[in-house]
Amino acid sequence: MRTHEIRASYDRETITVYQAYRPEIAGPAVERGRFVPPFSRGRMTWIKPSFLWLMARSNWARKPGQERILAVRITRAGWDEALGRAVLTHPDRRVFRSSDEWRARFAKAVVHVQWDPERTLRRATLDARSIQVGLSRQVIDRYVDDWIVSIEDRTPLVRKIHQLLQDGWATKAKALLPNERVYPLSSDIARGIGADLP
Repeated sequence: MRTHEIRASYDRETITVYQAYRPEIAGPAVERGRFVPPFSRGRMTWIKPSFLWLMARSNWARKPGQERILAVRITRAGWDEALGRAVLTHPDRRVFRSSDEWRARFAKAVVHVQWDPERTLRRATLDARSIQVGLSRQVIDRYVDDWIVSIEDRTPLVRKIHQLLQDGWATKAKALLPNERVYPLSSDIARGIGADLP
């Protein structure tokens, strides 16, 4: 069974990742089409291509500090660059020969990757994994200034889907989910992040 695959909404040039923020950060980002203060470039920011994983994490945009859901379209070249520089957050034996090798690589990592259980519409965990990519302050400038193509507020869609679920219309809710499909990776990148090989 293939469990470590990246599923995402993407086209030939871009891929969509999701982030949850408080309104003070999300509002200016949507207005300007890029992240501006009070967004901080001095701390790690995590991007996730799985819509449902972020819905589980943010409790459908109801957790404090995660009330606004942003869909951030970035270049595939930037996404691939991030994955190419990434180191897993744990010493996966499929990737590293030893814990010492992992520690040495992780100490210098500017991009972190971790795989968490993917989620269903009702937030149940699956065997399949969903990728999270952490961008450190050493690469955030590249993300903000070079990779981002557009930022859209998906909070209204999130609220609509959640309301349909609460009202018992799961089929209608599912029909509104973003279309996500397996993202193609080179063999080198797949090996480096512990993804299933193409």
